[in-house]
Amino acid sequence: MITAILTFIFVWSLFYERMPRPILIVLCAGLGIFFALTRRHKHSQVLPSDVLAQISPLKKMNSALKLWTLLALMVICVASKNPYTGLFLTLAMFMIAVFANRTGVHHYVQIMVLPISFLLIGGIALLFEISSGPTGVLNFNIFGLWISVNEKAQLHTALVISRAFGAVSCLCVLSITTPMSDIIGVLRRARCPGIIIDLMYLIYRYIFILLSLHHEMHNAAKSRLGFRGFRTSLRATGKIYANLLARSYQFAGKNYDAMESRCYDAGICFLEYRNKITFLHGFVSVMFLSVSLCLALLPL
Repeated sequence: MITAILTFIFVWSLFYERMPRPILIVLCAGLGIFFALTRRHKHSQVLPSDVLAQISPLKKMNSALKLWTLLALMVICVASKNPYTGLFLTLAMFMIAVFANRTGVHHYVQIMVLPISFLLIGGIALLFEISSGPTGVLNFNIFGLWISVNEKAQLHTALVISRAFGAVSCLCVLSITTPMSDIIGVLRRARCPGIIIDLMYLIYRYIFILLSLHHEMHNAAKSRLGFRGFRTSLRATGKIYANLLARSYQFAGKNYDAMESRCYDAGICFLEYRNKITFLHGFVSVMFLSVSLCLALLPL
């Protein structure tokens, strides 16, 4: 619901006086309906990104090709001087995730909803500016101060947000198509320092441990009516996060003992499967890079 409201405010402010009013109303209503329909599954099981990567049909694609292609697309997107590259990559990554990777639309939206909300808040902050008078195409008078949206802010925000959406979409597709072990294997072959690889994997692992512990504690408190009222909710939340810190240290110690018992010597190794680069995969990667580069060179 919050994402739908933020989307309505952002889209309305971004395209106000830049497209016909009926089309703008239909666009805002369509985006709101889209988020409402995808959020109907919020009570169903939402698979995390690492589970989606393990069952991904694109898992058999060469990991190095996926990683470097998506990183190159991110660089091209961020360096582009127009919003076309970001819009193209956002739409293309959505099509790849839903059709090529067979990821449910509600799973994809659940993964993207947090970065989308964060980017929308940043976009709204870029759009509005405080002035002494009505200087933009959209103006609000609040307690004697004018909050306005002008054409220059609309163009600048469209460029920044399109870059961010394109780069985040590339990262999302990488996370749901490539297991963490494969990414670590590619970085190891690229001569990335071992300490960085080990820390990256351990931090990634502990994020899911903390999420699992928090989920268990939250369900335990909820089953005991820990969230019955406001004061009870505050007390239960404080105890959950206090216990979460202690339990996380406890699990960290147990995991380190388990690693030492398996002859850990400052190096985490995985069994790697190096899939060959097929002609189709190479052609698709080159095509995406070429189209993105051509769009990035277009004038604004």
